[in-house]
Amino acid sequence: MTGAGAAGPWDARRRPGKIIAVHVNYFSKVAKGGSPPEHPSYFLKPSSSVASTDGRVERPAGTEYLTCEGEIALVVGTTARRVSRAAAWSHVASVTAANDLGLLELRAQDGGSNLRSKGGDGFTPLGPSLIDARTVDPAALRVRTWVNGDLTQEDTSAGMIFPLEQIIADLSQHLTLDEGDVILTGTPAGSRGVAPGDVVEVEVDAPAGRGKPTSHRLRTTVAAGQVPFDSALGALPEPFDSQLGASPEASDRPALSPQLRDKLSRAPVAGLSAQLRKRGLNNVTLDGLAPLSAGTKIVGTARTLRFLPNREDLFAAHGGGYNAQKQTFDAVAPGEVVVIEARGERDAATLGDVLAMRAHVRGAAGIVTDGGVRDSEAVAAIGIPVFSAGNHPAVLGRRHVAWDQDLTIACGGAAVQPGDVIVADTDGVIVIPLPLAEEVVDAALAQEDEDSWIAEQVKAGHPVKGLFPMNAQWRARYEQWQEQR
Repeated sequence: MTGAGAAGPWDARRRPGKIIAVHVNYFSKVAKGGSPPEHPSYFLKPSSSVASTDGRVERPAGTEYLTCEGEIALVVGTTARRVSRAAAWSHVASVTAANDLGLLELRAQDGGSNLRSKGGDGFTPLGPSLIDARTVDPAALRVRTWVNGDLTQEDTSAGMIFPLEQIIADLSQHLTLDEGDVILTGTPAGSRGVAPGDVVEVEVDAPAGRGKPTSHRLRTTVAAGQVPFDSALGALPEPFDSQLGASPEASDRPALSPQLRDKLSRAPVAGLSAQLRKRGLNNVTLDGLAPLSAGTKIVGTARTLRFLPNREDLFAAHGGGYNAQKQTFDAVAPGEVVVIEARGERDAATLGDVLAMRAHVRGAAGIVTDGGVRDSEAVAAIGIPVFSAGNHPAVLGRRHVAWDQDLTIACGGAAVQPGDVIVADTDGVIVIPLPLAEEVVDAALAQEDEDSWIAEQVKAGHPVKGLFPMNAQWRARYEQWQEQR
């Protein structure tokens, strides 16, 4: 690749002279958890971290906190040294997708350099296609990340704290950017932990550009490493939060099938509630709870945790150390929802940002509590869906003692058993017995189709009498419409 513009496939066998990455560069990343940095800061990744040609990356043996971060990657086309911001983009040959993988357990030991935490072999997948930089607006690039088919990150270069041209010009005043060097420009909100078997896809494109140029999806499969680190050679990985202890294996409870999870994600809670009521289940809403972030939805199976009213002698025996609360957040499995019984007590928190991060890294589908949440802005920034009774700055010891887990609890006035299906959206939170979930969601989606058709008829000017609910004549018209679809 030569010159100031290049397109085509990325050669996965090729290693850049250097890879430079920006630490923090999206407003979405800091919107609810701190202030934007005043100036860009950087770290280096070794060229050996470029992904292997088979698209696999190992999570090292004995580690758990491997995170994926979708990023816009720039490939330098011509040497840049002390270039102006106005001229900076002319030195970029290509744009492509990158996955900036990292081990949180090694972050503290690296002291900000990220050499080991983000420099492992295969920790910088790039490609698969190159977009000619001359054909796109650097302020109109989009990056998206999917984990196992679920969209986890989406943002554009317009949401960057430091524009791409500024990053290039700033770097060039400190060091020479050579042809083929790669610059990783930061990741937006929504990065998450991944485990062996997970598939991560990242795509960079220019939706408004001529021909809608795209890098296509960069696909990386996570595999389990077999060789542990040698403690005689250097510092070993440490838990992201050392107070939480070792993490047990994933739950062996029945999980939702991808098909059932997809249907539940499309069904509104109000519709599910109506179908449960038709089947005689009226006490299935978790009342008094609201999402920490607007537009949040949760679909998953319950992992339960119970708090008792605080009593000093019981707290001394059960509340400190590696208690039931920490054990539950250590044990939550991908797709599960931590459901906490706090008796509707809002005058103390039931979790904060560290435990929310733990659940997020574990792949939990969400957290539901009828108590309070502390560090609410930081929790919201993590990206895991949370429904609660409100926010409170006090720790749980003010009102609660973490008592036991994995049992039937009462949350928001409803009984919740381990393995029950939890669905939450803007209208509230609902619990569905797992054996009924398929039947209920199919009926709810069918009713949604019917209601949408009725709404179209009302919009067209028809009165609701005889239409809502439908009489025999309207029912016949609806069924005819269905057959013609």
